[in-house]
Parts: sequence; C-alpha cells; structure tokens
Amino acid sequence: MTFDSNSSNKKRQRNDKLSRYVVTGFGGLVLLTLVILITHLISQALPLTYIPNLKHLNTFTTSKSEALVSAGDIVNGQPLLVRKSDCRLGLKLLQDNTLVSNHEYIRPCEHVLSADSVMGENYIVDISPNALVRVLPVRSFNVSDNNLADMAAPPQTAQSVLTNNITFSLPKEVWKERESWDMALSSKWAVVSITHGDSVFVRWVNRKRPTHIVDKRFYNIDRLTLLPGSESVLLQVDQTLYLNRLRDEGVALLPVVGNVSASLDEKIVFPLAKDRTFFLMNSKTETLTRWVLSKTDKGLSFEQTYQIPLRNEKVKDVAEHASMNLVAVLTSNARVLLVNRVSGDVVSSQKIDDSAEQIIWYGNKLYGFSDSTLSVWEGQHLSGITTWSSLFDPQHYEGYETEETVWQTTSASDFQEAKFSLTPLLIGSIKASLLALLIAIPVAIGAAIYTAFFAKSRMRNIVKPAIELLEAIPSVLIGFIAAIWLSPKAEQFLFSFAFFLIVIPFVLIAVAVVQRPVAEYLPKHLRHGAELIFAIGGVFLLGFISVEFAPSIVLSLMGVEGFTLLAAESDSPIGKTTIVVALALGVAISPSIYSLAEDAINGVPTDLKHASFALGATRLQTLLHIVLHVALPGIVAAIMLGFGRAFGETMIVLMVTGNTPISSWGLIEGLRALTANLAIELPEADVSSAHYQILFFTACILFLFTFLVNTVAELIRQRIRGRAYYG
Repeated sequence: MTFDSNSSNKKRQRNDKLSRYVVTGFGGLVLLTLVILITHLISQALPLTYIPNLKHLNTFTTSKSEALVSAGDIVNGQPLLVRKSDCRLGLKLLQDNTLVSNHEYIRPCEHVLSADSVMGENYIVDISPNALVRVLPVRSFNVSDNNLADMAAPPQTAQSVLTNNITFSLPKEVWKERESWDMALSSKWAVVSITHGDSVFVRWVNRKRPTHIVDKRFYNIDRLTLLPGSESVLLQVDQTLYLNRLRDEGVALLPVVGNVSASLDEKIVFPLAKDRTFFLMNSKTETLTRWVLSKTDKGLSFEQTYQIPLRNEKVKDVAEHASMNLVAVLTSNARVLLVNRVSGDVVSSQKIDDSAEQIIWYGNKLYGFSDSTLSVWEGQHLSGITTWSSLFDPQHYEGYETEETVWQTTSASDFQEAKFSLTPLLIGSIKASLLALLIAIPVAIGAAIYTAFFAKSRMRNIVKPAIELLEAIPSVLIGFIAAIWLSPKAEQFLFSFAFFLIVIPFVLIAVAVVQRPVAEYLPKHLRHGAELIFAIGGVFLLGFISVEFAPSIVLSLMGVEGFTLLAAESDSPIGKTTIVVALALGVAISPSIYSLAEDAINGVPTDLKHASFALGATRLQTLLHIVLHVALPGIVAAIMLGFGRAFGETMIVLMVTGNTPISSWGLIEGLRALTANLAIELPEADVSSAHYQILFFTACILFLFTFLVNTVAELIRQRIRGRAYYG
C-alpha cells in the first residue's frame, strides 16, 4: 500500500512538473512574442530619430571644351547636358565610372540653345533666328548604346523625338533686340521673358493648347523671376518685390515684401519645383525666408512663414526632394543645410567641396555641379528630416490661410508637400473615446449597480450573463449596423437622442413613483424584478416618442429648420460626425465596463452592508456611502479598461466615421482615429519611406497609451480584489 502511494505521488509530481514547464514555456512564448512585437514597432520607427547626412560618392569633370549646362541622374542612366565650343549641346552618360558622349544636338550657331529643368526632368530649349521656340524633353531622345548618331535632323522630323515637345513663336522684333532672356516651364505653361532697355516682355504659352497665348510688358523693372507653376511673376522695383498674376488685368502689381537688398546680378529668389513656394535670401538681414502661396483677401498671394538665420554667408541654390519634406540649401561657405521644408528646422549641416554652384535631387542622391565638375552625394537616413514640430505643431502649408495641423499624405504627383501632423489623429482618437465613455458609463455602471446591489440573485444570474454575452459580438458587426442603419438616420436621431437625454431622468423618476403602487397588485412571485420591466418599458416608450414625434414637435414650436441648421454648422456629413461614432463605440465598450464594475460592486463584503443596515442606513445611503466607496477602485479600473478598448478600437471608427482628419473638438465634426489611419494607409505606404515610418511611430504611440491605461487599470483591479478578499 505504501509502495502504491509513493508511486502515485511520484507520478503526480512528474505530471505537475511537466505541466509547470508547459505553462511556463507558453507564458515565455507570449512574453517573447510581445517583446518581438515591441522591438519591431520601435525598429521601424527608429529611423525617424537618425540625423540625415550626405555621403560623397564621386566627382566627375568635363573636358575644357565643354561646359555643364544641366545635371542628370547619371547614376541611374539619365544623361546630363553640356555645351560644346562649336554651339552644340551634348548628352553624356556614365559608363565605367567615366562620362562619355552619347548624343549631340546640332543646330546652326545662329540658333540659341539652352536647357531648363522642371520637377527633375531636363529640357532642351532651341530658339531659331526667326524666334521659333522648340522645347524638347531630353528623355525623348534615344540614348541607347546602339545609336550614337548625331541629331542633325530638325527636331520635329527626328525619329528619336516623341510628340510631347512644345513649339511656339516669339515676336521677331522683340527677340532680335533682346539684351537678356529667361525661360521657365511648368506642367501647364511655358513662359519666356525678354529684356530690352527699361522694358521686359513676358509671353505665356499654354503647353496643352499652344494657341492660348498671353503677352505682358513691364517697365522699369530691376529684377524678374518667373513662377509658371503658380501662374505668376515676381518683380523687383527698387527694394520691393511685387507679384503679377496671370489673371490680373494688365500689369497690376501686388506688393509682397520690402527691404530687399542685393546686387542685381545676385540670385536671391529660389522657387521650388511647383512654384507655390519660394525662398528669399536677404543679405541685409542675413536670413533665408520661406514664402508660400496663400489665400488672402486680395486673392492668392505669397506670405512669409519662417526664416533661417545665416551668418556671413549667402545662398547659392535651393533644391527640394521629390517625395520628402526635405530641402537642401547650398551656401557660399560650401555648406549644405538639410532643412524640413514645412517647419523650417535645420536638421543637419555638412561641408562639401566648394566647386558646386547648383544642386538638384534625383531620388536619394544630391547632385552638385558647376561649369566643369559634377559631384554626387548619397543621402542617408533622410527620413530623419521629420521633426517634433512638423508632427505636432501647427504649420503654414501651401494654399492655407493660416497655420493648421493637417494629416494629408496621398498625392498624385511628386514635389508635393506631405502633411504629417499627428494632432488631428490624436484628437480624433481621444474625442471619440471620451464621448463613448460619457455614453457607456451611465448605462454600464447603472446596470452594474442594479444587478450587484438591488436585484435578487435569480434576476442577477439571468441579466449578468446576458449582458456579458454582448461582449462577444464582433465590433465589425456593430460598425456595420451603425454604418448601414444609424448613419442615414443621423440627422433625425441626433435631435431624438438629445431629447431622450434631457427627458429620461424625469421618466425614470415617474416610473419609480408609479412602479411600487402598481406592483402591489401583481402576484407575489412577479413583484421582484417588476421594477426592471417598468424601467425598460418606460425607456422604450420614451425612445419611440423621441424618434417619431419629438423632433417635429420641438422644431415646429421653435420655428427653425433644425436639420439644415445642424448641417450648416459642420463641414462633415451629419451621418459621419463624432456623436454617431461615439454612440456605436459606447455600445461596444459597455459590456466590458459593466462586467468589471459589477464584479467590483458585488465583491464588497456583505458584513459591511449589514453593518450599515444595522446602524439605520437606508439601501440608498448604504449604496452611496459604503458600497460605491469600497468598490470605487474597481469601478475606476473598469472605466479605464473601457477607455483603453475604445482608444484601440479599429473597425467601428473605420466604418462609421468619414475618416476625415480634422483638428476640431466639435461633436458634429468628422474625425479619423489612429487605429483607422493605420488600417487605411499602412497597406499603401512605401516600405522604408518617411510615411511608412511615421505610421509605425503612431502605432508605437497607440501601443504605449493602451499599455499604460490597461496596466494602471489592472493594478487598481488587483488592489480592490485584495481588499475584498482579505476583508
């Protein structure tokens, strides 16, 4: 008998040990998974903290008979342009780490040949003695190794030229009398300015409709800068910059900025690719200021946003990155400043060789060139250009009247300002979660108080599992019902809900007064729980009256068209407002709050309640001063857990809201939550891009917030359980 007992004990110990190892192993796997998840989130967002820098790759030199006209992305096979001594333009490619000639564009020396670059694409500009202008994209030439023939044929008949070149004419007499000229291109316009004496002739040509031409002539102009992307021209008279827009009548001038001091042969205006922003170098104040196109009372004009101080140096050139909010500023001291174009934060400064006169970005490579040299730098950790200011502070974006916090990342083209402000997303998440709590707390806590304190055990055993069963309903189903049924009825429902909230306390008081006398006439076995039937009946009756009759009666008495008035107060559709989201979200989190709060209230020791009754306290006094006081930590924990779930909810806010990132605390405005933003944009973001890394940064914020809230709630919950257990 002893042998059998010892054998059984050893077997049980082995099973217990094995079970302990299995449980510990799976627990360790859970912790390991959590660590891997956190590590992955942090590793994907960490590049935002790196300082961007430039790594020099190579420097190329052209021959003495060639002058570099326009750089190209030679590392990736795009040719650059050089001017040869015999009036020709040559195309050069990089082969075996050497610049080799590939094509030559040959025209008579009477022709004026030049080059222009717009949004990373190079163009050849060919103007004949008869003032016929031809603009040909360099990419339209066949630059394969198998075709090294010169381009001797006229451009319009050359087989290698595509049909997207531009051809138009200038006034022959004006062209012949020119002293200087300039040309600029945008996606829609080609603009040529011709200076003669004290007058400047400007011709606008629509690239899509070359017959659409606008001519203007200005007099006594000291300096002129063409901004075809914004359909405007900057003109300097004395020390003041003026703006003339294409749609302005004649040569009307709108003052932009005064106190501009610089020699006329010095470049001070540096437009970005789309001409909606330019940088202005002011030698007198030694600052580089940013000016953006904004809506004013006089129409679209340029307004200053920020300034970058420069000491004892001038700006040679400014280049913007095609897909990041990154601007490189080349100074006279052979420095390159890497600047966040939105916030103006100078993130890094780096010395380069002093041969570069102009710079241009191609992808993540920065090209600096002069007449005879071309240097290439590779940008590293460029997503580190993102700053706290650009993520959280209001910024003055292109086209906006004032500083705002905006999240808008998608664009149909490059060289677009990306708006990465997280403030609208945080406001959306917090606003929806807090309002959902305002809806869920009275319902959930009220139900918990009833079942844990007032209801009989039999009633509690029926109601509590039924409510907790609602927690198993998928949130996507709640979101679907809200999107299909609630949103279309939102206009009427919002008034009904407001009426319901105002009247419901009076209805419940009336039900409480009437319920007891009526219950006396019911059979004895039906009296217990009758208060629940009366309350539910009163609520449903009030809900029916609120939906069907209250809005029309109240609005007719007030004499206003409430739905129209409500819609006019919001830029968002009424069915996509915060209140509608909060209603659906409040329903989703109510069972969780109820279950935890009910356990906390029910866990209050019975001896405390009996002692209160023995001292003559009523049930209501016992509830307020004893039960709720003891259960308060558990109730707070339940509310915090509900808040954490609401903050982390995805499907409801994704399906019910209009997903409009608006920085507004208004209840009838739309919103976009952090979770919904991740679900929408993460599948479309380019891996390793700044957009992708910022999304992971928002995921880190979401994880940290919910982790802290749930941890604090669980600590409070454990504390109240310990109190209840030990009395």
